[in-house]
Parts: sequence; structure tokens; C-alpha cells
Amino acid sequence: MSESGRDHTARATFAPVRRAPRLAAGRARALGLPTRGTTNANRLRRVDRWLLATQVPRLRDAARPLVVDLGYGASAVTTLELTDRLAPVVPRLEVVGLEIDPSRVAAVAGDNDPPRVDFRLGGFELAGLRPVLVRAFNVLRQYDEESAARAWETMCGALAPGGLLIEGTCDEWGRRASWVALDEDGPLALTLAARASDLERPSDLAERLPKALIHHNVPGQPVYEFLAAFDRTWAAAAGLSTFGPKQRWTAAVQALADDGWPLVGSTRRARHGEVTVRWPAVAPA
Repeated sequence: MSESGRDHTARATFAPVRRAPRLAAGRARALGLPTRGTTNANRLRRVDRWLLATQVPRLRDAARPLVVDLGYGASAVTTLELTDRLAPVVPRLEVVGLEIDPSRVAAVAGDNDPPRVDFRLGGFELAGLRPVLVRAFNVLRQYDEESAARAWETMCGALAPGGLLIEGTCDEWGRRASWVALDEDGPLALTLAARASDLERPSDLAERLPKALIHHNVPGQPVYEFLAAFDRTWAAAAGLSTFGPKQRWTAAVQALADDGWPLVGSTRRARHGEVTVRWPAVAPA
């Protein structure tokens, strides 16, 4: 699974599912639809960098530090990159790449190295696994908003206790990205990440908003107001462009915090071209 190349006006749907007893690994019916499958090396480096900075303690504290990479696409590259980035700092790490297309699972069989990394057939039900962390990128853009919400619910219902789902989207080269962090109770925060030098203004990231927000980027909606406020602080920090786009981004993020937006994370994250805001501040009205 990865971002669909079809016209986004023709939305896929994800049939409603009732909470049922979880199936053992390998017995769950794969839920979802195959997507285009394109990917590139380092496409997901921004979210991986955020995971390294914020989620390593969660994995280290887990009895079984299992990570699921949902929808790795036609190549194993981004799953292997995730494994290589996390393994040095997470003892006993296990990464499972899941794809709903059997041909994609067969194509990467030579990259299997269990328990460190394994590739299996699976979809939103997570193949009956109970992961501590799920990275699901570029898998929901082809779905309508209601179906995407049900996919969220299905994935969060399969998490291990204390687990986290990271669902988001990025461009083909990983220069612009956004993602939502969710636990079993629902969304917690939205993160925007970008190479600041590629942006004219922060609201350029609107095209990469997750499915739950992208159609709500209109006047009167909280996410629109957040992006508009970010554009204003970005414009006010224009004088710092002399020192580089990272300094300008960092100053704009600090100004957002000073204006009362409930941001999460340290100044260091801003220097990496990130900003994280608590979900209630941007959730659809």
C-alpha cells in the first residue's frame, strides 16, 4: 500500500466493521485495498527521525518491541530503513512489513530476516499482530473520510496496550509530510514536517494533510485557522531568512506557541522542520 495515483474524487470505501475477538497472527482477513505501491529510498526519513526522537522509550519499555510498517509498497526499502534506524537503540526490536497485495509480499521474500524484520500479508487488521508502534504512511488517501476513520478505529483496536499509530502522508521525495499520532482512545496530535527551504509558506503543506483534515482546510475550521496563523508568524519572521530557512521556521513555531497554540515538543524538533500541535486544536469543528 502507498499513495494512490487515481483521481481522488473517486474514493475507495472501507466497509464498517464491528469489534470482534482478535484473530491469531496469520488468521486475520486482510482489510483494505492495494494502492499504487510507489516509494523511494528515504521517502519516510522525516517521520522516522521523529520516531527516533520521541518513541524509543515506548519501544524499550515494551515486553515485545514490535513495530508494524503498514503498506510498504512495491519495494522493501522504507521498511528496511525503519529497521536500520531503530534497531541500534531498541534491543530485541521486531519489525513486520505488511502488504495487502500478495505479489508484493512475494517480491520481498529475500529481505526476510525474522525476528528482526519480516514481511507478511495484511491490512488494517494488522494481520492479528499486537504492535507497540504502527507506521501507516500513504495508505488512506484513496479512501473517503468516513472509511478512513473506520480504518483508524480498526488499527487502534489492534494495538498492544500503550501502543501508538502514526498515520500520515508525504510527497514522493519525503520533503513535505504530515502525520497524526493516535492511541487506543483516538487522535492525540498532528505533526507537520518539511524541508523549509522548499516552502513559500507553511500552508503549502495543506496538500499533505491526512484524510481526516484535508477536506476541512476551509475558513471557519480549526486546521485552516492553524495554517493561517502559521503563515502569519512565518511572514513576521521573514527578516530571519538571512540566517536560513531553519531559523525562520524555528522562530515562526515559537511565535505560534507564544500566541497560545498548544504545541508539543522541544525547540530541537522545530530546528528539524517540524511542528506538532495537540489534536483538539485542529480537529474538525
